[in-house]
Parts: sequence; structure tokens; C-alpha cells
Amino acid sequence: MSVPETGLVSLIGAGPGDPSLLTVRGHQCLVNADVVVYDHRIDQRLLNLIGADAETFAVGQRSQNATDESAVCLLLAEKARAGKKVARLKLGDPFIFGSGSKEALFLHEQGLEFEIVPGVPSSIGSAAYAGIPASQPETGSILTVVQGHEPDSEELSQNALEHLAKLEGTIVSYGTGVQLSTLATALQRHGRPSTEPTVLIYHGTKPAQYTIETTLSEIADFISRSDQSETAVIVIGQATTQRQHLRWYDVRPLFGVRIVVTRARAQAAELVNCLKDLGADPIEVPTIQILPPADPTPLDDVCTRLESFDWVVLTSTNAVSYFMSHLLAGSGDVRNLKDIKLCAVGPATAESLSQYGLKIDLIPDEHNNDGVIRALRKGWNLKGSRILLPRADLAGDELPSKLRNSSAEVTTVTAYRTAEVDFTASGTPDIDRLFHERQVDIVTFTSGSSVRNFVKAIGPDKAVELLNHVAVACIGPATAKAANDLGLTTSIVPANYTIPALVRAIVQHAVEHRNQISTQNQSPFISDLTGKDRPK
Repeated sequence: MSVPETGLVSLIGAGPGDPSLLTVRGHQCLVNADVVVYDHRIDQRLLNLIGADAETFAVGQRSQNATDESAVCLLLAEKARAGKKVARLKLGDPFIFGSGSKEALFLHEQGLEFEIVPGVPSSIGSAAYAGIPASQPETGSILTVVQGHEPDSEELSQNALEHLAKLEGTIVSYGTGVQLSTLATALQRHGRPSTEPTVLIYHGTKPAQYTIETTLSEIADFISRSDQSETAVIVIGQATTQRQHLRWYDVRPLFGVRIVVTRARAQAAELVNCLKDLGADPIEVPTIQILPPADPTPLDDVCTRLESFDWVVLTSTNAVSYFMSHLLAGSGDVRNLKDIKLCAVGPATAESLSQYGLKIDLIPDEHNNDGVIRALRKGWNLKGSRILLPRADLAGDELPSKLRNSSAEVTTVTAYRTAEVDFTASGTPDIDRLFHERQVDIVTFTSGSSVRNFVKAIGPDKAVELLNHVAVACIGPATAKAANDLGLTTSIVPANYTIPALVRAIVQHAVEHRNQISTQNQSPFISDLTGKDRPK
């Protein structure tokens, strides 16, 4: 029996919390890993990068199998000896106040290969997201990063504290409330001015981030009224006064607004990224998945006789994607579209179609069934026109019926189908818990299917009860009608039925809602709650 080659252990810094701060090298290691050993506090979105066949181990005090440092080292060595590519994913940077150096030394002593993939340190990253420069010439060129210590710890000597208290510049530390309170009290006892500007940052770099601006003397009092086991970053020094000029993250229009995205996971990226760029916290809860037709024979048939049609009307990006993919992969010929007029409903559908190098003859100004009918009637005689409608399996009859009433000959064909998604599947957030703990501000729907499947999964009565306390955003009137038919109240519908328009409407709603909070008895967004009131 052959002995496998020794593997490689990558000690990866995941950064302070925002998953987009993972380095390119860290991303590569995670995607290609055979085994992933990760801290239990790692963001789920990073775990979604892990390959389906990779072994995963959550470690830390709150993981299901709490694992001490020695056991982690043994696990890393065992998998490396088996020839595996091992990704050890740690918060912040693996070599700053963490166990990364111990793990690396153990691997070295065992003669095993390892690499270090640096990450953004939690203390520095959190300060930057709060608009605080860790150091600047005007406020001192010295930056001191201190590890948090328990009150009875002897690791930070009295001499060290006395020296630290007298240093100019900025002091930064990451730890629990008890640890940070201990540090603040000790610094004052050794001569640090009690009036020195101080900032406390919870959940740094995340949409749940909130920042307390105070003085050194008031820190202990604030922490005593909060959850003292909750970790935070403390920044002490004149550099913190720059926050009033350099705030950028927590002033975005959707900062901290928690928005459920029910779109199919494969198509959610555009909406999710737009929301994130505006400061929101998108929560992906896909209610549908898009699949090829169960029986592709009818689609095969129309693709082989495209020349028999005068028009192909495509009403969604899904219709374009599945129709064109089937046409290009099957026995049909894309060149048969050259004498056929193409209608794309909505700019996103048009953009998707144009990527195939096809000229679009009609983009209706109104992105709905009536708009399609009016646009076609305005420029063309529909009598006897042969129209092909590739669409979803559950699409309604309104558009084909109205076209037939205009004397057109209409052929509908299933280009794709929608299927339900299991809410309890691995990697999907606990939607019941999120609602009951007031962790949701807005729920978005981009199709009638997404509404129906969401309500079916939760239960009709329960869905109405839960969604009565949040804003419901629908991409257009057809989706809003599906929501209203199920007893849901829709408060956000854009004038144009596109993802960018939906995002703009959400921003407008958020701004108006926040303006009303101070004058009316309205429930605030999660991000508007104080540290004491915020759900954990």
C-alpha cells in the first residue's frame, strides 16, 4: 500500500467579519481545500465557498464539538499526513493574538508543510470601518495594539501598564467587555487622562456594527450596562476625533438594514451586491430554484422550426438564458432567428439577450403584459402573426390570451421551471428565529413563485403574522398581486420592474422611514436601535 504524499496546511486570516475582506489567496485556498477547520464565528458566506466534497470542522467554544488547541493541532497534522490540502480559517490575522503561531510551530515540529495567509486584523479593520485612522501624524505616530486580558491576569505587568499609559498616540485592543473595561480602568490608574476620547466598536466591519463615542472614564460604566461577554474593539486616543470627518461605512443609506432576498441563489448576486454596496445586510433565503423543463421535447420542437414564427417574445432573463442555451446546445440553429423579430420585456431581459449578439426589435416602455400588447399593436399588425412565448412552467395565461384576442397565433413553450427550495437545508438561515428575534426589516420578492413558495414553507397564517411587522418589497405589480392574494401587504413597488429600480425604491422607503421615526411611533430598523436594545 502506497503512502500518500504529505499535504499542506494553509493558516488563513479571514479578516474581522466582512467576508469580502478575505484575501485573494485565502479565497483560493478555501475553494481548493480538501479539509476546512474553521472558527465557529466565521461568517456563513465564507463557508459557502467550500467545495461540496470537502470535510469541515467547526472549532471553538460554541461549536457543536468544542475543540481545544491541542486537539486542533492534532487534527491539522492528521489530515496533512493523509496528503490533504487543509484550510485553517481563523478570524482576523492568524499571527496576531491568536493560536496561529502555536499551530504553525506544532506543524513545524512534526515536519509538516504549512503556509501563512495574512488577514485584516480585527482591531485595525474595525477602526477603519468606523472611520478612525489607527495613526496619523497630527495625533501621534505611535500605534499600540494590546491583547485583551482578564481582570486577574498577570500577563500585563504593572510596569507595562504604567509605560503604556504614558505612551503618545493610539491604543487599540480587541476583547470582551470585561477585558476592555479592565484595560481602561488600569490605564487611568496609571496616569492616562480620563477625558481622553475613546471609541468602542461592536460587530466591526459588519452591517450590525455600532460605534460608541465616549471618554476613557465612561467606558467601564457603559460596558457594565451591556453584555460584558460580547467582544468589541476599543480605540483610545485623539485619532478617534477624526471619525466625525471620516465616517463612511455607517452613513450609507441602507446601513444595517436587514433585507431577506428570496430570489434563486444562482440569480441573487445582482440584488445582494447592490444592497451590500449601500450598507444593507442581505440575508439569502432562496425560495425557488430555476431548472430546465422536465420534458425538453416541446422546446426541442420549436427550436427546430423557428423559421415558422414571426416573433419571439421573451419576458425574463430566465427565459432568455434557458431558451438560448437550449437552442445553441440542441439541433436548432441560432441563424434561424435572423428573419424573426425579437421582443424583450424589460432592460435586464434586453441586456441578457444582447449578450448573444442579437438585434432586439422591441423593448416595451411598460414592462408588463399590457405594455407588451400596446407596444406590439402600435408598430405592427398582429393579425395572423405567429408568436412564440418561451416561458416558465407556471406562467399565467394573461399575455397569450390577450395576444390571441388581437388575432395573433400564439405558441407557448416551457423554457424553464421553478421548484421549491427546502428552508431547512444546510446553509440556509433560520428564518423563524430571524423574524421572532426582530432580525429582519424588509423582505423582497422578485416573482410570484417566490412569494407563493415562501408562504407555503412558513404556513399562510404564520407568514401573514410575521410579515405584518416588516416591509414587503415586490419587483412589480404582478408579484405584488401574488403577495396581496395571499394576505400580505406590499409597501414597496418600483415604478420600473428591474433590480436597480427595486433597490432605489428600497432606499427611498428606508430614508422616509427613518425620517418618520423621530416624529411618529414607528418601529426602528435594526441599525437604529441602541446597543442596549439591539438583538444579539
